[in-house]
Amino acid sequence: MQLQLTKPICFFDLETTGVNVASDRIVEISILKVFPNGNKESHTWRVNPTIPIPKGSSDIHHITDDMVANEPTFAELAPQVASLIKDSDLGGFNSNRFDIPLLAEELLRADIDFDLKKAQSVDVQTIFHKKEKRTLEAAYRFYCDKSLENAHSAAADTNATYEVLLSQLETYEDLENDVSWLAGFSAHRQFADFAGYIGYTKEGVEVFNFGKHKGTLVEEVLEKEPGYFGWLQNADFPLYTKKVLTRVKLRKLNNKL
Repeated sequence: MQLQLTKPICFFDLETTGVNVASDRIVEISILKVFPNGNKESHTWRVNPTIPIPKGSSDIHHITDDMVANEPTFAELAPQVASLIKDSDLGGFNSNRFDIPLLAEELLRADIDFDLKKAQSVDVQTIFHKKEKRTLEAAYRFYCDKSLENAHSAAADTNATYEVLLSQLETYEDLENDVSWLAGFSAHRQFADFAGYIGYTKEGVEVFNFGKHKGTLVEEVLEKEPGYFGWLQNADFPLYTKKVLTRVKLRKLNNKL
């Protein structure tokens, strides 16, 4: 089977120092770019995260500080990564909740203002969980009848994710071979940011999704309590969340002019 595409889609996987989107870093990234004609282009980079890799993380992906000491930082790789994915939709395994938010953070840290929310994203894990509720290794075995060798290496996980999606399309007749449809089917609740701190009302207006102002319009809080914006910008929130807050604040100011 060939995935029906109107534009390229980049399946990607990250190995990281941990699971905190705001503070952890990439140590390996693999991207499999699939074109509408079926051609594929693959790239894998080890990355110096510039911070120590905890043993617990190394035990999972087997990447240590010594292994990445002489590798490029993400800031050095960022222009190449951004160029590779700029014309593409995105695909991954648990990518909507982790890989895409962390990649967005790393791009912003590298001073590349790349809005990943403009790309459609197909989360193969969500499709899998809605249909079978298993792990990637189990998904690979279930759909492709193969054992996933070198699990938790970015390249192996990326290729397995792509193969699982193709098999899912063959297995379930109600799945449409269309990236827009798959993105909608695999989406979780929609948020203005990736981390889920800012949601939307039914009318599509930004609303706080946490803390003392949970359920209150962002514009309303920023107008009535200006100091709250400063506190949020200086607190340990993801850079993309801060970017969304800044956008809302500037939009409100522009509307007043």
